[in-house]
Amino acid sequence: MSTDSSLGIRQIEARLPIRSPFLMVDRVLESSERQIVTLKNVTVNEWFFAGHFPGDPLMPGSLILEGMAQSAGLLAQGLAQPEQRALGYLVGVEAARFRRRVVPGDQLIYRAELLRRRGELFRVGVEARVAEELVAQATLSLMLSITDGEEAHERGR
Repeated sequence: MSTDSSLGIRQIEARLPIRSPFLMVDRVLESSERQIVTLKNVTVNEWFFAGHFPGDPLMPGSLILEGMAQSAGLLAQGLAQPEQRALGYLVGVEAARFRRRVVPGDQLIYRAELLRRRGELFRVGVEARVAEELVAQATLSLMLSITDGEEAHERGR
């Protein structure tokens, strides 16, 4: 796996049409044609901790799954032609399992691996870990929507 393809938050924002507070990926650590590794720093001031749960903050599983889906979308985008603008849409979730709590101060490492591609439909195995401990895993299906660069850029604003 290549480490020269790391991306920071500005490059991620240029690729994903998602912004705070729903952007769940802070950095791309590694990527290759078949796999991507991303990072999310979970800080005490995250908006969702105010209500989930007061006095015992816990990151919602749906947002962990969202981070895994965003990572899978970044992987799928990397498989589009360089001149194309592509957006990945989540179309299926299978076998999702949550195994450990995620709390303030944790650093989530997401890994997404391409399992199969049929045209613009991708099947991706995803997992989330904190300090090598498995937090969550699932198999996701994404549909890649290829558009010209101008149309996708306008939609992503």
